[in-house]
Amino acid sequence: NPGPEVINPEDEVTDTEDNDEEDLGVMDEQRSVILHLLSQLKLGMDLTRVVLPTFILEKRSLLEMYANFMAHPDLFVSITAGVTPEDRIIRFVEYYLTAFHEGRKGAVAKKPYNPIIGEAFHCSWDVPKDKIKSIRTNSSSTVAKEQAKIQDLEPDRDQRGCYKVRFVAEQVSHHPPVSGFYSECKERNMCVNAHVWTKSKFMGMSIGVSMVGEGVLYLVEHGEEYVFTLPSAYARSILTVPWVELGGKVGINCAKTGYSATVTFHTKPFYGGKVHSCAGSSRHTPGNENARKFHSKRSYWALFKKCSTLIKSIPNLRLNFYFKKTDPRKKTFGSSCRYLWRHVTSALKVGNIDTATEHKHLLEERQRAEERQRAATNMPWEPKYFIKEGDGWVYYTPLWKTH
Repeated sequence: NPGPEVINPEDEVTDTEDNDEEDLGVMDEQRSVILHLLSQLKLGMDLTRVVLPTFILEKRSLLEMYANFMAHPDLFVSITAGVTPEDRIIRFVEYYLTAFHEGRKGAVAKKPYNPIIGEAFHCSWDVPKDKIKSIRTNSSSTVAKEQAKIQDLEPDRDQRGCYKVRFVAEQVSHHPPVSGFYSECKERNMCVNAHVWTKSKFMGMSIGVSMVGEGVLYLVEHGEEYVFTLPSAYARSILTVPWVELGGKVGINCAKTGYSATVTFHTKPFYGGKVHSCAGSSRHTPGNENARKFHSKRSYWALFKKCSTLIKSIPNLRLNFYFKKTDPRKKTFGSSCRYLWRHVTSALKVGNIDTATEHKHLLEERQRAEERQRAATNMPWEPKYFIKEGDGWVYYTPLWKTH
């Protein structure tokens, strides 16, 4: 472990990696493999250490999937531009819902690579400053008007150049398989730090994946911390055309302001019902007054209401999508996801499942051998970018510690 690498944003270019997944059903020969696997499983069985067939893999690591949660970085940066605590938590909910909208690639349910310990992924986004809304256009509060006057006097402050949003993820533990990820925008004094590990279980014709852990959004300018949890994911219809949906109740809480929000992701019932819907509310803890309710469905990612009055609705098609930027040299050396899994990915792209399985097995065997060697020499693994603090993992130089 040579320590953290110095990442120069000037070396990063717009990412051109083509990892699109085909939305095809399960082939007959693949169905027989799945049936054989299912015959050995029991309901509720933990799948963490079960070797799943290679053909269900999508061509990217779980760490890179976490990076796709930031595909709308303009909404992320806009959180700290909220004028009031209520405005900021609503902006956070807006960003939170869109993160899952882009996190999945395609409708078909495929499984990202399980990251090996020490694996890392770096990327960044450039967000034009004129895309960041400092105030809500439908606000008539005195505070908002004063903020607008300040912007008129300083038009160049938010109109020139781009904000840089940086992201780093690392696999910090093998048992349990914990991933840490951190993203920041130094210009706006904001960052998010999270640690999570997935726990899968067999549910008959579905597979449930719990996201264990939590994240914290830090708005350094306001001195606010927003603690949030993550929903579970479910792969349905695993013998026909598998698809993914989210389920469960998550919370967002800010102790300083007293504002909190809850989001319930509804799973589709066996008969009727709608897919990919959720509902929730944001409120101020003392008295729970002025609750803002919201719900989401396919055509609109967020509908906010206060006292039954529509506050805001934004169609998915109007969201800005930003391509991430990566260092192309990371594909050729080091502990980068794309370098470590390059042979598996190239084999999957041409449909050579046997070769992909072979390279996947070699990579996993190397990880096991290194783990045995560390155990024999009593040398625990030390991550490059994250430090163990209590039950979680924290980035080694987070913004809230350097300001």
